[in-house]
Amino acid sequence: MERIGYRNAVARQPESLAEGLSVVREALARLDISGFAGKTVGFAGIGASYQAAMAGAVYLRALGIPSFPYCPTDLYEALDSAAGAFVALSASGQSREISDVMRLRPSTPKIAICRGSENPLAELTGAVLPTGSGSDNGASSTGYTGMLLAIGLLCERLAGGRSSPEWNRLPAAVSKTLQSAAGQASEAAKMLGACSSIDLVGGGTGYANAGEGAMLIREAVRIPAAGWDTMNYLHGPMESQDRRTGVIAFGNGRETKIAEDMAGFGCPSVLITNRHDIAQRDNLVVIAVPGLNHPIADAIIEIVALQMITGDMQDAAGLTNITFRYRQTDTKLKPWSPTEV
Repeated sequence: MERIGYRNAVARQPESLAEGLSVVREALARLDISGFAGKTVGFAGIGASYQAAMAGAVYLRALGIPSFPYCPTDLYEALDSAAGAFVALSASGQSREISDVMRLRPSTPKIAICRGSENPLAELTGAVLPTGSGSDNGASSTGYTGMLLAIGLLCERLAGGRSSPEWNRLPAAVSKTLQSAAGQASEAAKMLGACSSIDLVGGGTGYANAGEGAMLIREAVRIPAAGWDTMNYLHGPMESQDRRTGVIAFGNGRETKIAEDMAGFGCPSVLITNRHDIAQRDNLVVIAVPGLNHPIADAIIEIVALQMITGDMQDAAGLTNITFRYRQTDTKLKPWSPTEV
């Protein structure tokens, strides 16, 4: 992966997704998924990949296949009872913990989803679906959306259905979002930039985006942030919110009232939605993005809007294209080398 600036990574989303569609479809045509038939499927990921795992499990369940997301902590034990087959997620393919828990299950059918096909995780699983997402920043942008795209297409294949025609509309919808949402994203960034913390709220794939958005804000803007499930948020977590703290809600249902209510309480609030009937008001910025009526494709469009807000916040904070301050030395495996096979 070529590491590029954060704004550049966000700006190349339409290109990245168009290329990813081609790469994933070609790889899927060759992929043997027979070992997954009739099995409960676990999506295993860590960091941004865990948020993608949540979205994958939501979509696969909607298609009629039992599925659950797992972080590695869940999988070091319960070796035989977690799931009958696994989709292992790591953009780099070097996440040590994912390889650890897959290695504990040598006889379980596995498919890795990674940026490319030559990495330690792909070697371990023996089957890989490359996303082809290409250049990215340390705070994942194309890596996350490319993984969502690959997950969505794989879910449809596992469920025995045809690939949704909405995928072909996705790059153009993201391109439209990058243009049409720029003003509201800038306004939202100005309002949120002074917050001491930010809560992100959503349901289903929106909950996955809430967690991913919280990670982005922590990594790129260095503001404490947390992701919440919509219904859980109604049962106490919002009590700490005030004019010093922000809320970002993803969705078209109960999330709209959360955003409106929190704005009414004086909290800086942002709503990222497919609805066009929600009016802006004091303390509330509404970013209406195109909806494709497809849970994974819509999640990709919505997280791009959040990535735009994050880019503006990063620049305003004087943190443009920063790298992580706290590098960990034990979370990545060394790159794969064919000479070691």
